[in-house]
Amino acid sequence: MKAYELPKSGAGIESLTRIERPDPPKPGHRQVLVKVRACSLNFRDLGIVRGSYRMPVREKVIPLSDGAGEVVEAGPGVTRVKAGDRVAGNFFQRWPGGEAAPDTHASALGGGIDGMLAEYALLEEDGVVKIPAHLSLEEAATLPCAGVTVWHAMMEHAKLKAGDTVLLQGTGGVSIFGLQFARAFGIAAIITSSSDEKLARAKKLGAAHGINYKTTPDWEKAATEFTGGRGVDHVVEVGGAATLIALFVFGAARLAHPPLAAPGGPTPTLRIVQADVPQESKYDQRRFAGIVGRYVTLTARPSARRCSKTSASISPVSARSR
Repeated sequence: MKAYELPKSGAGIESLTRIERPDPPKPGHRQVLVKVRACSLNFRDLGIVRGSYRMPVREKVIPLSDGAGEVVEAGPGVTRVKAGDRVAGNFFQRWPGGEAAPDTHASALGGGIDGMLAEYALLEEDGVVKIPAHLSLEEAATLPCAGVTVWHAMMEHAKLKAGDTVLLQGTGGVSIFGLQFARAFGIAAIITSSSDEKLARAKKLGAAHGINYKTTPDWEKAATEFTGGRGVDHVVEVGGAATLIALFVFGAARLAHPPLAAPGGPTPTLRIVQADVPQESKYDQRRFAGIVGRYVTLTARPSARRCSKTSASISPVSARSR
């Protein structure tokens, strides 16, 4: 079986080696063997190669979290899929739902366990999702990390609806997927970038407004002006640890303004449940003041699954990244 192997986290792209492993493994109880047909890259994969990804990565790991292919064999007890089904792998192989267990990261593809950059992948039955007929294998291979992350942030946590406004940071995978979801649901998307060229492309994809944060340092004022002074309904924060403090400071600033509280309603409070952030942020902490009306989602890495929500309060469930 052909595969690519990384000796260890931080070994560098030049150390990625094509290898021959023994014949494809036999699927065990509730496991499936998938013939990989397409893979996609995420920033997390680059971080692992560079050594900047701070979660545990096994040695001699097959990289990449995202991939799609066809089931070639199903092990005993498998009922959800069968040979011939087109499937995509889940980022976490042993986290089908609910709150994450302490050892969830141990089942992360391309990190805790071997990933998708191989001819075959041995996956859990609950670690695959059937691909709709209208999607190609290449399209489906881009969804598990960035696509699911921002869907969870915008549709599950924020429950955004037509007519709402979302602020998307940058033009990476998470934000561009968010932009496409926003357009499909009739949600106005404001997107930021340091590149006018990228902003022009984002507008072609449906962005209602683009802000170059290099030429417009007070980009929060531009966002507020675009919404007629109301502020956006949701921010998808993809900066990670470098920008979390700014969000907390922003939350405290917003809570000091009466419009957040409904007349006669409870007094807004700021509650930080858990945070793992540096002492300094590369962003001006004032940048978030005056932007958000109701929600903020923290995606400490572009691939974070569990995001944080604010309503009258800010409660980061976890600031830890994948």
